[in-house]
Amino acid sequence: SGAVEKRAKEAGNINQSLLTLGRCITGLVEKAPHIPFRESKLTRILQDSLGGRTKTSIIATISPAYCNLEETLSTLEYAHRAKNITNKPEINQKRTKKALIKEYTDEIERLKKDVFAAREKNGIFISPE
Repeated sequence: SGAVEKRAKEAGNINQSLLTLGRCITGLVEKAPHIPFRESKLTRILQDSLGGRTKTSIIATISPAYCNLEETLSTLEYAHRAKNITNKPEINQKRTKKALIKEYTDEIERLKKDVFAAREKNGIFISPE
């Protein structure tokens, strides 16, 4: 890149992060058993977006200039690999107070039945659910 001193070190760190991001994308697309998210700060930050339960978009910035052809092709290949990641997005459920209280009340009732069954020495109460 022609950078020197601090800028060269920064460019090296950026390239390392992008290489790790590429390995993570490849691992996610190929459903590898280990994805190296912890190898860079960038991939650690993007971990939930890449392999989690979210919808993710990627924007590939390319140039129509012939002098940037190699960079443009590399960017398009990168974006194409990232496009093949499959996530399972889920909507975050907001629990109302009423639903939360009902859930806790049901749990308390179940525990009371367990205690009663234990005191009566009839074993543990098993609900029909």
